Amino acid sequence: MTHSFDALILGGGAAGMMCAIEAGKRGRRVAVLEHADRLGKKILISGGGRCNFTNLHCQPENFLSSNPHFAKSALARYTPTDFIALVEKHHIPYHEKTLGQLFCDRSARDILAMLEAECHDANVTIFLQTKIQQVERTGDFMVHSKIAGSGNAVFRAPALVVATGGLSIPKIGATSFGYDLARQFGIAIRDPWPALVPLRLGFEDCSRYCDLAGVSTEVIASTITQDGTQQFREKMLITHRGLSGPAILQISSYWQEPQTILIDLAPARELTAVFRDRKTPRTLQTLRAELRNLLPQRLADRWLDLHAPTFWTNQALADLENQAHSWAISPAGTEGYEKAEVTAGGVATDELSAKTMESRKVPGLFFIGEVVDVTGHLGGFNFQWAWSSGAAAGRAL
Repeated sequence: MTHSFDALILGGGAAGMMCAIEAGKRGRRVAVLEHADRLGKKILISGGGRCNFTNLHCQPENFLSSNPHFAKSALARYTPTDFIALVEKHHIPYHEKTLGQLFCDRSARDILAMLEAECHDANVTIFLQTKIQQVERTGDFMVHSKIAGSGNAVFRAPALVVATGGLSIPKIGATSFGYDLARQFGIAIRDPWPALVPLRLGFEDCSRYCDLAGVSTEVIASTITQDGTQQFREKMLITHRGLSGPAILQISSYWQEPQTILIDLAPARELTAVFRDRKTPRTLQTLRAELRNLLPQRLADRWLDLHAPTFWTNQALADLENQAHSWAISPAGTEGYEKAEVTAGGVATDELSAKTMESRKVPGLFFIGEVVDVTGHLGGFNFQWAWSSGAAAGRAL
């Protein structure tokens, strides 16, 4: 059986659905081919089930890419305000959590239901449980597939959009399909890596700190990159295997082994300020009481167990202060794609039109969303890239 359409979209996630909606609204006959048994699985698990669907403060600086200018065009032409208007059109209640992050009041299911309704209104045809076996181009693109319960089928269209995501969270079906397809057509890939992912500590650091799993505190995490120092001031969480929490997830996108990460455990605070008063006794008890006011008690006590000065000289106190503001760790690795929220790297931006997401080498072939070498910071930016890049391609089909 052969199905003919104006455009085929491989992948029914955030970017794929947005692309289908925009193309369908323009009268294009669009089919979305999704290998899972439902659309938008990643949407449903995002934001703790409440979907951090965009960020009010979205700027190109919130994205990591080999070409930091690439995302500007798409982000400017479909903004957070545009997506919020769609959310409000569907009367979905939402709130700002922190730092411009917008979440559903009720459930991520609201966002998925909204996108499905918009697809329906745009006459988009959805094929679920569709396993793609081969893609070829003989004039039009020919996608050979197997549909569960229906057997083999061939889909034909002059335009093909790859919205298959990255390698993150394989348990919900993530694969390398998009990268493999790009390579098939001679399109360059920037080697992918797990991003927004917890870090594992080496044996020595883990033995010192990981029994404090569950302890959380505000820190500044920083590392040096080719473009200068990256740093993030947010919460850090100690885990059974290493470090997590927003600050660590953010810096993980930039970390590459064997780089060192510096952690300021007490941003804009001075741990030893109490000793400026000469009448204050320089004792472990005094310092412990002070640190417990500034850090979680268990972390304060452990830090002193490991770093308390032997002699209470000015230099010893200065060294203690410095250690707390520049705790250097060399992670043993990350928790990998299983725990990564997104995949960094992907289809090289030099291969694509920044305005339409179309391949420069293969007319009619588009790449959108996570499969492209554009990765957002934590906080709704990756969803905004999905909406913006999807809209850019949908309006060009």
